[in-house]
Amino acid sequence: MNRPLEGVRVVAVEQYGAGPYGTQLLSELGAEVIKIEAVSMGGDVSRATGPFFLGENDSHFFQTFSRGKKSVTIELKTPEGRAAFERLVGAADAVVNNLRGDQPAKLKITHDDLKAIKPSIVCGHLSAYGRDNSRKTWPGYDYLMQAEAGFMSLTGEPDGPPIRFGLSMVDFMTGSVFALGVVSAILGARRTGAGCDVDVSLFDVALHQTSYPATWAMNEGYEIERMPRAAHPSIAPSQLVRTADGWAMLMCQTPKFWDAFCTVVERPDLKADPRFADIPTRRANIEALTEALDAVMQTKPTDDWLTLLGGQVPFAPVRGLKEALDNPYVAEVGMRDVVDHPERPEGLHLLACPIKIDGRRASGVRAPLMGEHNAELLDEGAA
Repeated sequence: MNRPLEGVRVVAVEQYGAGPYGTQLLSELGAEVIKIEAVSMGGDVSRATGPFFLGENDSHFFQTFSRGKKSVTIELKTPEGRAAFERLVGAADAVVNNLRGDQPAKLKITHDDLKAIKPSIVCGHLSAYGRDNSRKTWPGYDYLMQAEAGFMSLTGEPDGPPIRFGLSMVDFMTGSVFALGVVSAILGARRTGAGCDVDVSLFDVALHQTSYPATWAMNEGYEIERMPRAAHPSIAPSQLVRTADGWAMLMCQTPKFWDAFCTVVERPDLKADPRFADIPTRRANIEALTEALDAVMQTKPTDDWLTLLGGQVPFAPVRGLKEALDNPYVAEVGMRDVVDHPERPEGLHLLACPIKIDGRRASGVRAPLMGEHNAELLDEGAA
């Protein structure tokens, strides 16, 4: 398989979620990612993150974020550990971390600290708030960013409390942006011979994800509000609807999809209703529109509507997670994988890489045992 990052070596001082998510993308695209783990600290903290474990120093959580990587045990604060680390740096393209903003300087893992070893080294820093401001010493997590960057105020029903995403999307988005920044810097270093520092923070990425509503707020003073049924702030219908057996999302983002919807459900009267003539009038009459949609959609179960509307009108069922994973479409596109694991004779089920190269996804490999690659990478001088 063509893996475009083959030959790239990344040394990762990482743990838990955001940083490992980003480097796993690099690993799946072919990079050799070497995790630095301190035995004195139990290695990556996610090895001990429950509730589901896979023997000693391993967990489902750890396998989710570190599959395909290598692990060496190094105590960075000891002279011996520092020497081993620097040998790895000499053969690497990048050294990355997801530590608190003040820690890279203390551990001497910035570009200024490492450029004497290798001028082209890229040093990537993923932190909560960055390394160059008044919050550099602050710890931080995904949910805090959802709160402060405005996500929670925009999530949920209008009369309910602020709600966080059900998943740690700020972590995952920050990891993805981090991977892009690191790869871009490696390309630049290979062109110029000069490395650099790359900084990405949870807060910056979270704020950046507020996107066009932020543009509206900054330029027009317009603040979007939570809409009933998770509706779009300006387009209708683009919202949750009730079916005979549950919920679904209907998104008529353009006039042609509204016309198609009215045709498929055999309701020309909705198309002719002056209250629903165009997007602005439908938006202005959202309560009446919702009532009319529910009356239509509750005549059939969700799967029947998916058969009728699929491919003609943007429509999706609201699924529980297990149901979503068991969706035949997931199997069709190959988004589930099974990897070998010594604690799971039947194999460990994981999600597959979301990136295809030449129509193929990278095959999965389990995450490493702690220190599994010491002999390969340390005892032989990281040659």
